[in-house]
Amino acid sequence: MYELTPKLDSYSKEPQYVQLYNYIKQEIDKGMLRPNTKLPSKRKLSRYLNVSQNTVEASYDQLVAEGYIEGIPRKGYFVCEIQPTFSDAEKNSDYIKEKIFKSDVTFDFTQTGVDHHSFPFAVFRKIANDVLKSESKHLLTIGHPQGEYELREEIASYLYESRGVRTAPSQIIIGSGTPTLIQLLFKLLKGSLYAVEDPGYHKRLVTFEKGPENVKGIPLDNEGVSITSLKESGANIAFVTPSHQFPCGMIMSISRRKQLLSWAKEKKGRYIVEDDYDSEFRYSGKPIPALQSLDSDEKVIYMGTFSKALLPSLRMAYIVLPKLLMEKYHEHYFHFVQSVSRLDQEIIKRFMQEGSWKKHINKMRIVYKKKRDALITALSTHFPNSIEIIGQDSGLHLLVRMNNGMVEKELIEQAAKYDIKVYPVSDYGLSDNRTILLGFAVLSEEEIFSGVHSLAKAWGG
Repeated sequence: MYELTPKLDSYSKEPQYVQLYNYIKQEIDKGMLRPNTKLPSKRKLSRYLNVSQNTVEASYDQLVAEGYIEGIPRKGYFVCEIQPTFSDAEKNSDYIKEKIFKSDVTFDFTQTGVDHHSFPFAVFRKIANDVLKSESKHLLTIGHPQGEYELREEIASYLYESRGVRTAPSQIIIGSGTPTLIQLLFKLLKGSLYAVEDPGYHKRLVTFEKGPENVKGIPLDNEGVSITSLKESGANIAFVTPSHQFPCGMIMSISRRKQLLSWAKEKKGRYIVEDDYDSEFRYSGKPIPALQSLDSDEKVIYMGTFSKALLPSLRMAYIVLPKLLMEKYHEHYFHFVQSVSRLDQEIIKRFMQEGSWKKHINKMRIVYKKKRDALITALSTHFPNSIEIIGQDSGLHLLVRMNNGMVEKELIEQAAKYDIKVYPVSDYGLSDNRTILLGFAVLSEEEIFSGVHSLAKAWGG
C-alpha cells in the first residue's frame, strides 16, 4: 500500500495525529486494512497528506503501542493479526451486498460460452507475446474511432467469403460487444419506431433502452417474422436474426427475406438490423448467405461478433453501415473514442491474417456438431415420448418443449435440485410455459450425456 486517504480537519480541536490514529484503527477494525498489509512509510504518508512527519510518527507509535500495527526494522509498518471489534453487519453496513453473478453447478447448459478445451491458447499466446514484444508506440495511443483499418480489412474479406456480405472497410465500425454498437445505432436512428422479434433476443434490450412505447413485438411463424404484422406495426426499424432466430432457432426462408427487403425498400428511413451472431455454425443444408448480401438498396445494417466463435470475454463486435448512415456517423459521431483495446485489435488482426481464424472456425464446426448430436441423442434416448426438440439445425443451443405436465419454473427448479442449470425462454418473450433452452458449447460430450441422464431423473424421463 502506498497511500491512505483520511479526512483530516486542520480546524478541529482534536490533534491531527489523533485523527489519523482513529482513522487507521477504525479501518483495521472494519477489516478494510487486512492483517499483514504494509502501511505507507512515515515520510511518504506525511508528504502525501501534507502534514508533518511527527504527526504520522505519533499516530504510528500509538497504534504500535496498542498492538494494531508492528514496525519491522528495514521493512516498514504492517497491520497485526487482531480480532475485529466490528461485527460483519457493522463492517459491511456502508456497502451493498455483493450479488452472486453465477453459481457453480455440475452441469451448466448455458448458451453463452465456448469449448475452452478447443481454444487455441498456444497460437493466441504467441501472437499476444509478439504484439507486446514489438513495443510499437502506436499501440499505446488512441486509435481510429471505427477501429484499426487493417482489422476492418480482414473482417470485410471474411464476411464476403463466408457470408456474401459486400462492404468496404470504411463502412465497418468495431465496438466492445453488440450492446455497445446498438447504442450507437440508437443515436443514428433517433426518433425511430422499432420492431423486434417476439420472442427474441433484442426484445428486452431495445425495450429497456427506448421504452415500450417505441418498440413493437412482431410474432414469428416457421419462416421468421410476420411481414403482415411488421407492416401493421408502423415501425421503421426491424431487428432480426435471420440465420438462426434467437431463441426459437428457425432459419428465415429466402422468400421471407425478400419480403423483408421489399418492406424496407417501400419507404425512406426504413432499415433492417441483421444480427448474424452465430452464423458460423450451421449443421445441415446448404449455406445461406446473409440478408445483407441480397440487399441492393442499402437497407440492411449488418452486425457480427467474435464472442460466439472465439472468445466471449474479448468483447469485440462489428457493424456494417449503409453509406447514408455512415455519412451521418462521420458527421455527428466520428469523435466517439473507440471502445475496444488497440492491443486486442492488433492480436485479432494477426490471428486473422495468419489464417488462424479460419482454421479455428472449421475446427469448431466439427466440435460443436458432435456436441449438438450428442445432446440430441441423449435427449431422444432419455425422453423418447415426452420431449420436442426445436431449432437444432444451427447455432450453439436448442430448445426442448416438455410434454410431461411440468411448467418452466418447475423444470428449472427440479433441474437445480440435481445441480443442473437450464435456462428459461420466457425471458425472451416465449410464453408457452413448458419450453427450456439448452446450450451445448461449454460442456464436453461426456458431460452432455451425464447431464441429460440427470435431467431424466429430475424431469421423470
